[in-house]
Amino acid sequence: SANNEIYSHNLYSVSLSVDDSADEEPTSQSDHSEIQGTLKTLASKLDDLSTCNDLIAKHGAALQRSLSELETLRVPLEGGEKIKAVNERATLFRITSNAMINACRDFLDLAESHSRRWQRILQHEREQRTHLEETIEQLAKQHNSLERAWREAPAHAVNTPNTPTTDTGETLEPHHSYKEASDEDEDTEYFDAMEDSPAFITVTATDPSQHRSCSVSSNDFSGKELQPHRKRRTQIPEKPNYSLNLWSIMKNCIGKELSKIPMPVNFNEPLSMLQRLTEDLEYHELLDKAARCENSLEQMCLVAAFSVSSYSTTVHRTAKPFNPLLGETYELDRLEEFGYRSLCEQVSHHPPAAAHHVMSQRGWTLWQEITIASKFRGKYLSIMPLGAIHLQFHASGNHYVWRKVTSTVHNIIVGKLWIDQSGDIDIVNHRTKETCQLKFSPYSYFSREVPRKVAGVVKDSDGQAHYILSGTWDDKMESAKIVQSSRGSSSSEGKQKTVYQTLTPKLLWKKYPLPENAENMYYFSSLALTLNEEEEGVCWTDSRLRPDQRLMEAGRWDEANIEKQRLEEKQRATRRRREAEASKAVDEGQGFEGYRPLWFHQRTDEMTGETIYVYKGGYWEAKERQEWSMCPDIF
Repeated sequence: SANNEIYSHNLYSVSLSVDDSADEEPTSQSDHSEIQGTLKTLASKLDDLSTCNDLIAKHGAALQRSLSELETLRVPLEGGEKIKAVNERATLFRITSNAMINACRDFLDLAESHSRRWQRILQHEREQRTHLEETIEQLAKQHNSLERAWREAPAHAVNTPNTPTTDTGETLEPHHSYKEASDEDEDTEYFDAMEDSPAFITVTATDPSQHRSCSVSSNDFSGKELQPHRKRRTQIPEKPNYSLNLWSIMKNCIGKELSKIPMPVNFNEPLSMLQRLTEDLEYHELLDKAARCENSLEQMCLVAAFSVSSYSTTVHRTAKPFNPLLGETYELDRLEEFGYRSLCEQVSHHPPAAAHHVMSQRGWTLWQEITIASKFRGKYLSIMPLGAIHLQFHASGNHYVWRKVTSTVHNIIVGKLWIDQSGDIDIVNHRTKETCQLKFSPYSYFSREVPRKVAGVVKDSDGQAHYILSGTWDDKMESAKIVQSSRGSSSSEGKQKTVYQTLTPKLLWKKYPLPENAENMYYFSSLALTLNEEEEGVCWTDSRLRPDQRLMEAGRWDEANIEKQRLEEKQRATRRRREAEASKAVDEGQGFEGYRPLWFHQRTDEMTGETIYVYKGGYWEAKERQEWSMCPDIF
């Protein structure tokens, strides 16, 4: 049986080597010779196994004859039974070895019959890759040509009063704006919507009547077109070209706990996690528009577009934000300009958790508590935000809840860092029970799908689909109203598809272009450039006042690293003192109240049943009085 295990292991190793070689990417035209070489190796191994089988059969027969002779001898009853048992095992061994040889021969025949198919698949993949490279090169040339043409174009290309515009201010051609409604049936297209991955929507018809209840002028859509009361900064000091000495980091890791390893600011961007959380409000005008919607399904489309828009700033942002200190806050007061006020506070350090509350005078309130969980998987890092996002509209009482998807940072060890978003976002309107499921497709080099694709369906409380959403999380989102649906034929996977007939897609959201020279300013958006701008009257725990972050923004990274270590050690000393006080209280039999955030308190959420931190009020009143004496000294 030992030899049997050895032969089985060798055969398994050979099969693994074949599988591995089949998965490798073709790099030359020698694929045919490689496959033939593999088949020759398999044939050689099979010959070896056949020889071993003949020897096993020969020696097994001799063994059985010897055992039969032993059975005829006069031996005690117990000895005869043992000899009989050995004889049966030898017979089973011979049968098993014959079965193994037959299985090997079948495997070789199967490999030979599939060799041509493998070659065709490899050739197809090579041609697909070559075609993709040529397409990308052509697109890059066209992009550069269009960019030069745009820069050289005169500045008078603006909308005129007689030119129709979309909700984003984009100019429409006259023959698109004045299509007759009777053309609807001729211009609508059909597309499949599978249960696992909704299909793309590419339709050309227009319908002036759709989305009437949410139609507003172009000036209402984009908050950036409103004239601000205060001129915000449009640039920050350029990122210095610091070389990173990995040994200087590794030597600090020797003999230390992981939580005490000082990570340099070289891996950071000059914003805190609280400020990154506030960046979700980059496209707040989507919520302003949704608040004016009379139709809850159309409102759901805008909410879905808002949930996707928060990822548009991450496509180039590979640096990590600063981890907030316990008790650190960040306010963003845009009440006069855009009608909202935002407040974040770091409410927990282990695990790190931040609470966020936004109140808008334009009819909505948003709040969330986010805890970041991460897993390092060798080549990439998965970042999983935990916690629900709540959005309530004041007029209708519609209460939406959703959760974020997983962010993945690739090429952690070797190569250029890049970020992908994947997973599902399920948005629920708890008042009407309407839902929207958005699917973020993970990027794949060999996929035929559009990179960074997002697709979804908006359904009513009965599960009937009303809108199809499609787009990409780094560019735009569109919605198309469903006018008819029917069950189609079964797909190749055996699932029955639903065929939706829709009107022309309507642009819900379009990403703003990055500021000039953004590649040298950490790829910050226009909003991100203003987040760390100094302001008077903010609380002394505000992220704008964090010294290491301010030094990094100014390009003084060496000083920032020293200051960062000081702040982290100060936080550890505060935690040790708090733990000592708790231990002393326990020894003395007294109660001890742990750390409590200043502006948020824990409550049980009625919608999800979870215990979350919600805003308890008082911050903006304290700011008016400039009364910050209750705030901790964390910097």
